[in-house]
Amino acid sequence: MPKLKTRKSLVKRFRITKNGKIMRRQSFRRHLKAHKSKKQLKNLKRTVQLKGFYAKKIHKATGTVVKKAKKGKKHGKS
Repeated sequence: MPKLKTRKSLVKRFRITKNGKIMRRQSFRRHLKAHKSKKQLKNLKRTVQLKGFYAKKIHKATGTVVKKAKKGKKHGKS
């Protein structure tokens, strides 16, 4: 079976961290900013994590492997 091609449009829109999280930019920041508060615009600057069903779709389309969390003992007071 041949290798899957990466969807370049998705690579430009999303960033995949080394732990496998998918980060995306927020919308509502291009224009019509006059009525939005400085706080709202500042909060729209940051990237947010994509979760759930759509994250799985992006992983599949970009050809990245999803890292699973290790199950182990939690350290703490006993």
